[in-house]
Amino acid sequence: MRALVTGGAGFIGSNLADALVGRGDAVLVLDDLSTGRRENVEDGIALAEADVVDADAVGRACEEHRPEVIFHLAAQVDVRRSVADPPHDARVNVEGTLVVLEAARRHGARLVFSSTGGAIYGETGVVPTSEDAPRQPLAPYGQGKAAAEDYLALYARLHDADVVALRYANVYGPRQDPLGEGGVVAIFAERAHRGEPAIVYGDGRQTRDFVYVDDVVAANLAAAQHPDATGAYNVGRGEETSVLALADMLGVTVEHRPERTGEVRRSALDPARARRELGWEAGVGMAEGLERTLRWVGCR
Repeated sequence: MRALVTGGAGFIGSNLADALVGRGDAVLVLDDLSTGRRENVEDGIALAEADVVDADAVGRACEEHRPEVIFHLAAQVDVRRSVADPPHDARVNVEGTLVVLEAARRHGARLVFSSTGGAIYGETGVVPTSEDAPRQPLAPYGQGKAAAEDYLALYARLHDADVVALRYANVYGPRQDPLGEGGVVAIFAERAHRGEPAIVYGDGRQTRDFVYVDDVVAANLAAAQHPDATGAYNVGRGEETSVLALADMLGVTVEHRPERTGEVRRSALDPARARRELGWEAGVGMAEGLERTLRWVGCR
């Protein structure tokens, strides 16, 4: 198929673009390279360097490439920045999604939207959490993703748009940046590689659902190949792992700092709907995924 990958020079997007090309699809990456890296875009993959909120640029990319599927991964992903600068977060994550959604509608492309699980559900009484749980974001980042999902649902009702949202758990693996708001696995793996202690905020017993990037790529491909799939699907392993347990698995010592406000205490996503309707489930266990990640960190 012909695919457009927004944010395709980033962590998850570049792994997805590689998988698409590897199976023979025609791929165009659209990325402004503000956080994505040009070196993540393999030779032979076309790159349109543009901001996802630039409607003219996104429109030109669609007109020239004629995608059948748009994988929308471009986003502002720093939760702390979303708290410090909510308008910027909304501009990228809400307005940017609207720009891509409108382009997909005009060109008749299926839109597979990368959303978030833990940041949308917030604190919940049921873990693992299913898609029908109340959305209770604790930061503008989660609120922006929820608003973007609502626009997808609106376009489906108003325009019969072909859309689906994937709510990711904590994704980790090769190409994840350990700097800034990089995922905790990337940060801890980098510290382990350097022989330095990892910083743990609070007591370290807060839990997360860690899912390897190859499994997330597979979920995107499954969502693209099931045109009857609509609404939101959790993409996770459905298992809780504490921050302290993660540090132990990576063999890194920890230093404790005061707990950060607004952090979800427990988070894991119930993947039953994706298993049932998309035929998808995570295939990479934590031990194998962490080993692959450490090997990548050591070989960079």
